[in-house]
Amino acid sequence: MEGLMMMRPLKIADLLEFAASNFLNGEIVSVRTEGDIHRTTYRETAKRTAQLAHGLLRLGINVGDRIATLAWNGYRHLELYYAISGIGAVCHTINPRLSAEQMLYIIHHAKDRLLFTDITFVPMLEKLSPQLPPDLRIVVMTDRAHMPEGSLSGLLCYEELLEGQPDQIDWPDFPEETAAGLCYTSGTTGNPKGTLYTHRSTALHAMMVGISLLNVLQAGRRILPVVPLFHVNAWGLPYAAPLTGASLIFPGPKLDGKSLFDLMDRKKVYSAWGVPTVWLGLQAQIKAEGRNPEGFADVVVGGSAAPRSMIEAFEKSGINVCHAWGMTEMSPIGTQGNLPIEAHSLSLEERVEAKCSQGRRVFGVDLKITDDDGNRLPHDGKSPGNLYVRGNTITSGYFNDEEANREAFDAEGWFKTGDVATIDENGFLMITDRAKDLIKSGGEWISSLDLENVVMSHPKVVSCAVIAVPHEKWTERPLLIVQSGEDGDAPQEELLEMLSAHFAKWQLPDDVVYVENLPLTATGKVSKLTLRKQFAGHTLSDPA
Repeated sequence: MEGLMMMRPLKIADLLEFAASNFLNGEIVSVRTEGDIHRTTYRETAKRTAQLAHGLLRLGINVGDRIATLAWNGYRHLELYYAISGIGAVCHTINPRLSAEQMLYIIHHAKDRLLFTDITFVPMLEKLSPQLPPDLRIVVMTDRAHMPEGSLSGLLCYEELLEGQPDQIDWPDFPEETAAGLCYTSGTTGNPKGTLYTHRSTALHAMMVGISLLNVLQAGRRILPVVPLFHVNAWGLPYAAPLTGASLIFPGPKLDGKSLFDLMDRKKVYSAWGVPTVWLGLQAQIKAEGRNPEGFADVVVGGSAAPRSMIEAFEKSGINVCHAWGMTEMSPIGTQGNLPIEAHSLSLEERVEAKCSQGRRVFGVDLKITDDDGNRLPHDGKSPGNLYVRGNTITSGYFNDEEANREAFDAEGWFKTGDVATIDENGFLMITDRAKDLIKSGGEWISSLDLENVVMSHPKVVSCAVIAVPHEKWTERPLLIVQSGEDGDAPQEELLEMLSAHFAKWQLPDDVVYVENLPLTATGKVSKLTLRKQFAGHTLSDPA
């Protein structure tokens, strides 16, 4: 027997309409590419979003059309999120840190009809213009006074697209399974793969994040998304913040430690969200200033594993660390690391230890670990296995990529993450490595992530990576690559001594190499693919 309840489709536009009518003090503050700071409210944003939607319809945009964005975090980018999906089109965010080859691939693969860009990226598009689709129209996200001059012809002006348009709109109804957003992976192997979000998955993800991070996502809180809007929709913040009434402080293009510190200090940011490489710069500025930014009390770390030393430094200074995990294919948040109330009495060392895990699953995300034959492994915190996920906010297949889909799911329909992990009896997930980053030496596995976490605690190490290097006798052996700070190199003897306290002798790196900078992927992670190519011919001796 079915229940007797109304069935209304979940729609992204309803999130902004809710904020406009319920949170009159909710703010959106943006550092603009024009050089100034812009302030607005959810109510004003809803009006401008309606104008933008009318402008898109006037340009002939239809349901299902893909509209690309190449832009920093700011109020205009947020307006695009809601206007595009609100009329049934698909918001396709492009990561400007992708290679030219990858960027051109996804624009052609997505068959974008329009591309909205910040002024910053116009020179990049000029270089790519001969290879862009001939019918792709480009809109520059600025006013007429700041429109750039250059070789690109037929540029449209964002503010002129809104001029004279009504600031109210009756958002159309369509099935909640309608496509709403498109985000491609960074393509570390093969071509980038597209994840196609629906209105349903996006609205559910906003609710899931809202109930999982209650201490942050609430009216009156100010949140700084350092994670870009082009990086998996800034981890869902453009949707979860309006739903809960939290204000958004957008940093624009300046993401160095000093710029972030100054903005957070002036705007009294409560929580900031971003990848570990960003927080290294902020922590250096905090050290230089001798204090935290005013009001700063919470940081969400994701994208890659946070080093123990980073978590400890934040916690010691009174800043709560929420270590989260997810993937583009998961909308993206799968777990969050805020500790339960019974853990608040733990010592600093015990809290840090707990927060080195990726936390527990959010509602709606199921996790399982298996051996290589697909047999389920116990959640005992000791049995590492291949991590699989399923849920309403997880992809059921890549966009127009059947080849990728054949490898992405198991026989039960669970999505294969590519991570190796343990899950303990209390539900805490610990990512032990990416399957492709494990090192198999003499038939035994060595976790590169475990080694890196210890090395990162050395005060002279800015960043590091451990990769597998071919070895004639042992098949593979670990090579430690270290990026040193201004104080010089951390001596190899000290690093190996630190590691010896935690690992067996056969697990220690055979060599340590020092570099000025580690290569990063388009999403700010250390590119081990690049390092493996760079050090493919590195010669190792037999481990003692």
